[in-house]
Formats: sequence, structure tokens, C-alpha cells
Amino acid sequence: MRRFKQQLPQEECVDILQNAYRGFLSVNGDGGYPYAVPINFLFAEGKLYFHCAAAGHKLDAIRANDKACFTVIDEPRREPDDWWYHVRSVICFGRVSVLEDEAEKDSYLRQLGAKYFPDGYDIEADMQRNAARALVLAFTIEHMSGKRVREK
Repeated sequence: MRRFKQQLPQEECVDILQNAYRGFLSVNGDGGYPYAVPINFLFAEGKLYFHCAAAGHKLDAIRANDKACFTVIDEPRREPDDWWYHVRSVICFGRVSVLEDEAEKDSYLRQLGAKYFPDGYDIEADMQRNAARALVLAFTIEHMSGKRVREK
């Protein structure tokens, strides 16, 4: 990182990943073009987890090249008496794989549901309807950095 004074400590990066709502998964797409997609995620046990359909452009790209990056931007905040925003971001570099173990896949689908579905939602009924058609991707983080920016 060039502007090391803006670098976030690892603990703060982890906090952002634990609390952020959405991020951008970037993979190597067709014809050498980058492909970035906004996506819900779960940060657990030091990895990122995503759900996806059993077919599609994102999955094809990952199967062709498992290297990826994932970027999260925290909610912008204004400090008292400031007109500009303070923003924190985290970028993770690593490798993505499809979880093959059904029990492990279902466990992460339930955890994703618990994070995103409203209170009282019947996750088990949803699992019965949809889990067989879903995949879970695991992103193993090889390098992570975070940055604090004062936008002015």
C-alpha cells in the first residue's frame, strides 16, 4: 500500500468483513476482461462464503481461473463538524473453490440465510425448496489490506 498512513490494522479489516452487507467479487472473465459482481457474503472462520447458482458466467470464470479479489466498502460516515465523508474499505486477494461436501454447503447456506433473511423467516423451508440447486463458493484469503480515506 502506497499511502501506509491510511492502512487499517488487520483487526479493523476483520471487523468490516464481519459487519458489511455487500461486496464486489472480481474474477477473470471471458476474453481477459475483468468481471466484478456485487454479491452478498459471509465471513466465517477466516474465509469468505458466497452462494450461487449451479451454472453461470461467474462460476465458469472461477472454474477457469480460481484467483479472485473481493472488495468491501464500509458505510461512509461524517465526523462532527466535517462536511466530507470518512470511508473504510477492505480488499482481499485469494482463491475461490466450490464446496463439495453437502453438509458443509448446507451449513454455510443456513449461515448466509441467518445473516440476510428477516427475523422469523423459515430458513429450513427455504433450504428444502432451494438448497439442492445452490452452490456455495469458499474464498480462501491469501492477502488482505484495508484503507481509511477522508474524501474531500
